[in-house]
Amino acid sequence: MCEAFYKSFDNIILVEGGYSDNPFDSGGKTKYGITEQLARSYGYVGHMKDMPLSKAKQIYKTHFWDKLMLDDVSVISYSIAHEMFDTGVNMGRARAGTFLQRSLNVLNYKQVITPDIGVDGLVGGNTLKSLNDVFSKRGDEVLYKMLNSLQGAFYIELAERREKDETFVYGWFKSRVSFYGNF
Repeated sequence: MCEAFYKSFDNIILVEGGYSDNPFDSGGKTKYGITEQLARSYGYVGHMKDMPLSKAKQIYKTHFWDKLMLDDVSVISYSIAHEMFDTGVNMGRARAGTFLQRSLNVLNYKQVITPDIGVDGLVGGNTLKSLNDVFSKRGDEVLYKMLNSLQGAFYIELAERREKDETFVYGWFKSRVSFYGNF
């Protein structure tokens, strides 16, 4: 496994913590941030309290890191890969990909740096090329801030729509919305 994955995984686990069965959490029972539904889809059959960290790591690598192509992203920018990993874990892979694609499209300087790309949430060759092109001209600090801003805005919108999520919004901002490079 990639060194970038290990570093990001260690940071995510610090935020996600151990076992939880909060009645206000839409994910239900979780361990290390992995929902019971996701764990079952990856073959875990035991009680969620007993799920080993190694199983969580395998799920994180396969379900989030690999499907978001974060090995490739991390070669361009570890900061962006980590931010996408965090967003994917907490909000879903498609949202992480969509946030990246939207941001790249508005950072491409009216398509001078790179053409607009489709916004479908799937990170593939066009998204990676656009990321590389934008990064080579503009670096990653502003892109990171944009991704983090979209994540924060989504938390507010979620809590506005579903009052039960007000339970979590303070913690989400405290632990997930960060300054550039603060992870």
